[in-house]
Amino acid sequence: MTGQGCIWWYNVYMLDVKFIRDNVGLVEKSTKEKGYKINIRKLLELDDERKAVLAEAEVLRQRRNEIAGKMKGGKPSEELILEGKAVKEELAGVETRLVEAEAAVEALLKTVPNVIFEDVPLGGEECSVEVKKWGKNHETGVDHLDYATSRDWVDFERGAKVAGAKFYYLKGEMALLENALLQYGLSKVLEHGFTFMTVPDMVSSRVLEGCGFNPRSSEQSDEYYIEGEDLAMIATAEMPLTGYHMDEIIDEDKLPLLYAGYSACFRKEAGTYGKYTRGLFRVHQFNKLEMYVFCLPEQSKEMHEKILAIEEEIWQGLGIPYHVINIAAGDLGAPAAKKYDMEYWSPVNQKYQEITSCSNCTDFQARSVNCRVRRKDGTVEFVHTLNGTAIPLARALVVLLENYAVEGGKMKVPEVLRPYLGGKDEI
Repeated sequence: MTGQGCIWWYNVYMLDVKFIRDNVGLVEKSTKEKGYKINIRKLLELDDERKAVLAEAEVLRQRRNEIAGKMKGGKPSEELILEGKAVKEELAGVETRLVEAEAAVEALLKTVPNVIFEDVPLGGEECSVEVKKWGKNHETGVDHLDYATSRDWVDFERGAKVAGAKFYYLKGEMALLENALLQYGLSKVLEHGFTFMTVPDMVSSRVLEGCGFNPRSSEQSDEYYIEGEDLAMIATAEMPLTGYHMDEIIDEDKLPLLYAGYSACFRKEAGTYGKYTRGLFRVHQFNKLEMYVFCLPEQSKEMHEKILAIEEEIWQGLGIPYHVINIAAGDLGAPAAKKYDMEYWSPVNQKYQEITSCSNCTDFQARSVNCRVRRKDGTVEFVHTLNGTAIPLARALVVLLENYAVEGGKMKVPEVLRPYLGGKDEI
């Protein structure tokens, strides 16, 4: 790897090394607050070493080219030939060191998470802050798994027989209810200018890394990998949507671009020990409608609030009580500079449980997948990306059954879903 090829990675990784160097204290604080143990000073030392080796290589390359020029148009002297061989051998050794130095910086740079916004609460999960609340919390509800099983709407036993634990079949009116939720959610995002897309259920390692899903430990890796292929099953449509404009430059007047991706989602659910896992709430495969935005840097904070407002509109339409929390730094993933979670009130468990989230990833993902914008003045910079869940369908079924099913009776259908269920007001 020589010349331009040596530094390609350096220009498009998650955080720019120059930014890190200019904001060491900020990056160190964000990294620590997010719970990542990374030696930022060591990263900069390695980058200094890389630059020093690169400087050596450039001097030798220049001398090599000078010698090559002198050899043209006549018989070179023996002294020049020997010097040329010596420079070539020395350069080969330096370029080997350069590749090693770049790899060392790259490996550490990959692990550095995005910088958090100033209004992100500090601390662990328990330090997240409620920012709004809607609806009246129900005092009683029906256990979704017992109810759905009694109606023969869900079959985990045969799902396990076919694919393993936490896989399932939806049947009859439950499957139709899932479709109604999708159609309702889709109608809402289309109203707000999103373009509907179906997406690949697998992505390459470059796209996976570009999304920034770097677990804090290997035990927390959540993806299913395809043996013998450079492919992984997606955990969310966010992954293929992040890669949609990979290595592209988008004209400024085309932004923001709003996409709604529908896909199956596959998750090992590693690192979820102790979390609520009953029935459909946490499974290895489910369907989801995801919102995704590519925008100008100055638009991203406004877009974040827009995505949250759409999520609220969807769940208010369904009549589900919820609150919104500003996620604390210690509970943020690597890509997000800020994240909102919407949690519904579970009348069964008498607590709030996550139903959707939306994140502002600034230029963190775009830098890695090399997605940029060309400004009207001709300058080029990285776009910002955001994502938010419109409808997580399996979990949404849990929410509806807990809030609308009648013990020993039928389930009431929220008014907004009735057009997609033949007008039925109960099932």
